[in-house]
This record gives sequence, C-alpha cells and structure tokens, in this order.
Amino acid sequence: MPQQPDEPVSHTEAAHAKINLYLHVTGKRPDGYHLLDSLVVFAGAADQLTYVPSATPLSLELTGPFGRKLAAEATDDNLVIRAARLLTESGDTPLTGRLVLEKNLPVASGIGGGSADAAATLRLVDRVLALGTPEQRLLSIAEQLGADVPVCLVQKPILMRGIGEQLDPAPTLPACGIVLVNCGEAVSTPAIFKARNAAFSGDAILPTGWPSATAMTDDLQRLSNDLEPPACALCPSISIVLDAIGALPGCLLSRMSGSGATCFGLFDTAESAEAAGSLLRQEQQNDWWIWAGPVL
Repeated sequence: MPQQPDEPVSHTEAAHAKINLYLHVTGKRPDGYHLLDSLVVFAGAADQLTYVPSATPLSLELTGPFGRKLAAEATDDNLVIRAARLLTESGDTPLTGRLVLEKNLPVASGIGGGSADAAATLRLVDRVLALGTPEQRLLSIAEQLGADVPVCLVQKPILMRGIGEQLDPAPTLPACGIVLVNCGEAVSTPAIFKARNAAFSGDAILPTGWPSATAMTDDLQRLSNDLEPPACALCPSISIVLDAIGALPGCLLSRMSGSGATCFGLFDTAESAEAAGSLLRQEQQNDWWIWAGPVL
C-alpha cells in the first residue's frame, strides 16, 4: 500500500546474516580476547531496519518472527539504540524518530544478527541524516559495539582477523547457494571458548579466487570452525543439524557458523540450495529455523 502524502517518508536498510565459512582460533591476547582468522560471507537472509522520522525521542520497535524474543532487551543497552547514539552523539541535536527492527534472524545464533543490526543502524542513520561519516570513523564506532560489527558494516565477502578489527580482501568467490539451519537452542559464546581445549590454529592460506563452488569447498574442507567441536559437546543438537544438512542432495560442505548454533550447507547454485531447503523442511520433525538461497 503506497504511503499517503501526509505520512513521514521511511528509510530501510537490510542486515544480512553473516556466515563464517571457516573460523580458526589463532591465539589469545593478554587481555583475554581471542585472535581469529575467518572467511566471512553474507546470505540473502536478513533482518530489516526501518527509520521513521519524527520529533519524538528516539525509540525502537521490534517486529518479525524473533522480535518478541528480543523485546526484553529493547532498552538503552540494545545495540541498535547504542549504534544510533554513538554515531550522532557529537551532533548539535539528539537523534529523534522511530527505528523499527523486523527481526527475521534467530537471536544469538552465530550469524551476527545483533551485530548486523548495529551495523545496519550505522549505515542507515548516516545515510538518512546525510552525515557523510568517513569509513574509518564508522569502523571505529563499529569496533566499540562488538567484534563482529566491523565485518557486518562492510557487509561483503572479506577476511576477518585479529579480534575482528583487521579486514582484508577476500578471494574471488564463485556464485553458490547456501542452506542455513538453527536448532532453536541457545549456546553461550564464552562457555564455548572456555570448553575449547585444542591447540591454536594457523592462519589459512587461500588462493586469490576459486573458479567454482566445488573448488572452493575442496579447500574449505581442509580448514575448520575451531569452535564447532566444543559447541557440539555443549549442544548435541548441532551435530544432528550438521548430519541432516550433510545428507542433503548436492551439499558440498556442512559446517557451523561462528560460535553456533546456526549451521550451513554450501551448494553449487541458489536453486539447488532452495530445493534442498524445501526437502529438509519436509523431512525434519523438529522446530528448526531453515532458510535457503544465494550467497551474496
């Protein structure tokens, strides 16, 4: 339905799901932060953030299938509100209006939902207010909000190292499809790091690009998500999801993303991923969240 002439013009920004195609834990700093090496891509699945201007104090409204679950956190500590205020705190007047977050991605699920929302807020508010904030300033604000926020701010395939602040160009990626599955069980990132007892991994050595999804997954098979074994030990449902994804026709690789519990499967095309996702919805008897489509 088109907006009426007297309605305020709203502005939207997508916050796409972040996927760690591999994730190596390469060390630990004296301050306790772990050093990582990861190839990050983004899927078509996304939260949607809308800004509706008004003269009222800044507020946040949560909608979508996972909005209610997040509603208890919809306070001044919410990453969306914090991001908006950090970006505009040096301005002459406080930011007013209403931010509406359509929460389509599972909460705390290893695909950067909250981080992606914060990054989308920075992009959206900067665009709507025509602030023209330099990229380095935006990245600096993103670092203050969380380790995954800088990579979600860029929102394109990228190599992420350090504690998330070191971003380097990714290899050239082939077109491919992805199936995302979340079992609905929450996992604690600090608990997973604490449970990890393996040696640190080295940085991955990657080519400049891959000619096909098969070539890419052949290389990715030799790498790992170092957080997957402790996550599976703490949440056995993750192993069940990984087996279900790996058994789908055409699946080239199944792996957990981030610290879980969302897992993914890579496919030659978005169409083959969508067919596999439909099959999994028909077969599985659990209340899993399933999304299938392209890698962006």
